[in-house]
Amino acid sequence: MNKDEMNAWFRKAKPFLAVIFLQVGLAGMDLLCKAALNKGMSNYVLVVYRHAVATLFISPFALVLDKKIRPKMTLPVFIRIMVLGLLEPVIDQNLYYLGMKNTTATFAAAMCNILPAITFIMACLLRLEKVKIRSIRSQAKVFGTMATVTGAMIMTLIKGPIIELFWQNGSAISPSRTNGTTLHSSIKGSLMITVGCFSWACFMVLQAITLQSYPAELSLTGWICLLGTLEGAAVALVMEKGNTSAWSIHWDSRLLAAVYSGIICSGVAYYIQGVVMKDRGPVFVTAFNPLSMVIVAILSSFILAEQLFLGRVIGAVVIVAGLYLVVWGKSKDYESSSPASKDGNHKALPIQVVDSGNKTEDGDVVKV
Repeated sequence: MNKDEMNAWFRKAKPFLAVIFLQVGLAGMDLLCKAALNKGMSNYVLVVYRHAVATLFISPFALVLDKKIRPKMTLPVFIRIMVLGLLEPVIDQNLYYLGMKNTTATFAAAMCNILPAITFIMACLLRLEKVKIRSIRSQAKVFGTMATVTGAMIMTLIKGPIIELFWQNGSAISPSRTNGTTLHSSIKGSLMITVGCFSWACFMVLQAITLQSYPAELSLTGWICLLGTLEGAAVALVMEKGNTSAWSIHWDSRLLAAVYSGIICSGVAYYIQGVVMKDRGPVFVTAFNPLSMVIVAILSSFILAEQLFLGRVIGAVVIVAGLYLVVWGKSKDYESSSPASKDGNHKALPIQVVDSGNKTEDGDVVKV
């Protein structure tokens, strides 16, 4: 293979390598945050520190790169940004971390795959998504939505036998390291994550609307992170009232979780998503999202010694199957509407899978 052939191969492989790197980074966030929460870190404080780091990281890029395209800030836009900062950085992430405390990192990552279903239903109610019951792609989206919800219920209500992984070698796992695996904890955690996903879906709708009047995406991200830090700090001060030790941070997994999630999951991921989506479109990025759940499941059994149950594996498979039905239906919409979108006439809301707070220039989002 000569140099030109290698360069051509690398150009074709770059989008694949980029999204795989993105999913590995998002999986790392789940593991680090779960480890920090297991050591007693307050989820309210973690949210504040995460967005403080994200604000410091993103702001310089926003000031420089958006200098020529940043519109004037108006009161209506500022109010929307305040609501955005409340919906995702405060409500969604706090509920996500609380749900993770009551379950496992694998469970939380899998449950987040119901986000496309929630967003799809909201988009239909708001008439941002068209459904023609006789259309195959519309049927795929409807059945995919039902499958993701069914899979989430299976993961929540059915545990089944423990799957012994060869690297665990049948070793006994202490109760402290499998905390949150009871049915009560699973139901409690799944409800928190579901409400958090609903909040994130509302965030996506409002973000798409806000970008129409404030199209400087990096600057919008910086504002959301800043206001999310301030609003999250107010919530943390109330919830951790009198507990000054909750704010202490040392050179351990707590600091690493805050810095990693702030920079990688609220900084680098924005750039990767934007570059890949410009070349391959949003569906290409979302198709790889279940990879994060698989990575979390494997690594958490290594690092956190989490037990893997057959019921949760079956539920995860059903969620992924439903997810791909939704993505397939959306891909057909994307292909059929791409000429219109180029003319600026496409109004449908993109349905995306989400992790912890990543946004793109078109209003498409992926969650951590």
